[in-house]
Amino acid sequence: MRLQSFITVTFFAGIFCVIGCSKNDAITIIPTPVAAPAVGAIKTITISTVDPYAAIKLAFGIAIDPTNLENYANQGKPAYILKNNLGNNIITDKTATLGRVLFYDKNLSINNTISCASCHKQNFAFGDTAVVSAGVEGGLTIRHAMRLVNTRFANEAKFFWNERAANLNIQTTMPIVDHLEMGFSGQNGRGNFATLTNKLATINYYKELFKFTFGDTIVTENRIQTSLASFINSIQSFDSKYDIGRAQVNNDNQAFPNFTVQENLGKTLFNTRPVLNAAGLRTTGGLGCNACHNAPEFDIDPNTLNNGIIGVANSANGIDLTNTRAATLRDITNATGAINTPMMHTGVLRSLRAVINHYNTINLNPRNTNLDPRLRTGGSGQNLNVTEAEIAAVVAFMQTLGGNNVYVNKKWSSPFLTK
Repeated sequence: MRLQSFITVTFFAGIFCVIGCSKNDAITIIPTPVAAPAVGAIKTITISTVDPYAAIKLAFGIAIDPTNLENYANQGKPAYILKNNLGNNIITDKTATLGRVLFYDKNLSINNTISCASCHKQNFAFGDTAVVSAGVEGGLTIRHAMRLVNTRFANEAKFFWNERAANLNIQTTMPIVDHLEMGFSGQNGRGNFATLTNKLATINYYKELFKFTFGDTIVTENRIQTSLASFINSIQSFDSKYDIGRAQVNNDNQAFPNFTVQENLGKTLFNTRPVLNAAGLRTTGGLGCNACHNAPEFDIDPNTLNNGIIGVANSANGIDLTNTRAATLRDITNATGAINTPMMHTGVLRSLRAVINHYNTINLNPRNTNLDPRLRTGGSGQNLNVTEAEIAAVVAFMQTLGGNNVYVNKKWSSPFLTK
């Protein structure tokens, strides 16, 4: 019997080490050293493997798992929520995940100190407790930062208080190029948006995330806008006391079975238009809040004009008549009834009672040429003549609009391990 020779080849996965922990450090693959085999000995062939998500794991740990993404694209919503301003935008789990990273990444500012989340904090319904928000190198925003809850569930597609952004995609990068906010303005020696895209293109977790999301590593303004808008549009809140009650009735004019008598009274006052006499004094009816803040989304009517507040934040004499948009009234308070952020573009009102008192008596200002006609009758501003009981009832109702999940759900939280 003739002896036959067999060569057995055994494959071992390469052993690799990730060198460094900075987002800009290179990932080095170190193969296992192999000695030259003797004649007739078993050969060992080393195959080095690269984890395509190594940098993602290094930056975010288990907060982002590309093989098991959070659900952004297929979230449920109540049947009574009908408004949607997404247009041609589509929320996907991939784009929203990349958008989440971009939203919380301070690399999007000129000196790595400010992110979108610096002004839009999850624990305050993605708003800011400051009257105006801090930007780079001592800069301050011109207006108070809007809350970002339920932005897609509205008829109004424009963004910012003065509606200067035609849609959310455009809005997302405007703070980035603002000289006072995130600083990539191209002014006074600072880089522009191309500087930012080049910067992000060198960061390893963005190389992996852009390839995972778009099929290649190219960083563009359009892709950044798409991803940020996808994440922001995914932020929703529909688990409030109001929602529990609304689900049990056919419309908002019916009494909610889970509401107190006071809360139901406040809802009626909110929804019912006032009847004003020739002098603008309410003689019957409600407060008419719903005319501009339409239930059940409580979004702003796109046709709304100025609401009577014409000042400039932190200015004694400034005038600004351009502010005609507002955030949803949902989560204006949290579930405990505490106000999340100052209100109005100036941040001048700090309580729901103060808001109602503002609309109770609208004093016509000859400088305000953009006042909404619903706030005046003839030559007089409205006087709702509200009682203390009515104020308390409307406050109680508005406090039912605060949810719970939006403040704590980790898919809307920072994914970074160290930021």
